[in-house]
Amino acid sequence: MDNSSGVGVLDKAVLVLNALEAGPASLAQLVQATGLARPTAHRLAVALEHHRIVSRDTQGRFILGPRLSELSTAAGEDRLLAVAGPVLTHLRDQTGESAQLYRRQGDERVCVAAAERASGLRDTVPVGSALPMAAGSAAQILLAWEEPDRLHRGLRGAKFTAATLASVRRRGWAHSVGEREQGVASVSAPIRGAGGKVIAAVSVSGPIERLSRTPGRLHAIPVVTAAERITEAMRRSN
Repeated sequence: MDNSSGVGVLDKAVLVLNALEAGPASLAQLVQATGLARPTAHRLAVALEHHRIVSRDTQGRFILGPRLSELSTAAGEDRLLAVAGPVLTHLRDQTGESAQLYRRQGDERVCVAAAERASGLRDTVPVGSALPMAAGSAAQILLAWEEPDRLHRGLRGAKFTAATLASVRRRGWAHSVGEREQGVASVSAPIRGAGGKVIAAVSVSGPIERLSRTPGRLHAIPVVTAAERITEAMRRSN
């Protein structure tokens, strides 16, 4: 089968990247793996290095570069948002509460998608809002399955404890009452990516008057189901 796209330089660059997928390679190894002339292989590898698509290891061998990881993350973000949109809408309609999707960015969690109540009192969290990792059920979810060192660092100044996070891991969801904002309650569950890693949290939130002081009893099942639907859809898309 002819794998040529008709754009020769691009096809040759892809040969270099495909060769590096197998691991670090010297220039001689690149030439052998790609069948390219030595000057061509060198010119392409150095040009790709300029754009951070290729890098070098400590021995000077060519390796896949950090730009590919950045692009992969962005692609995953796009897939996540595309998959989550209709699920959040269904979750909002099912619970009657605002639904949000959060991802961790450093010491904050960012609302990357939301489905708001159409009418009545709303707990509005605009898309793009950066909230602290020290409070709220979504913060608990995004921290609970972290590596021990990162988990313990995240507990410094937090309004929840290690015991809280142990309970979250055991039951698979989190809830909070007035933890991040007075008068507001929420329920969250984890969305998992490759290898079972928690990549996001899906939440519903609203006034304590509606969600009560035990919001998990009301909404844990639909929130967990929504998270599982998104997780499965992401798995299929990969």
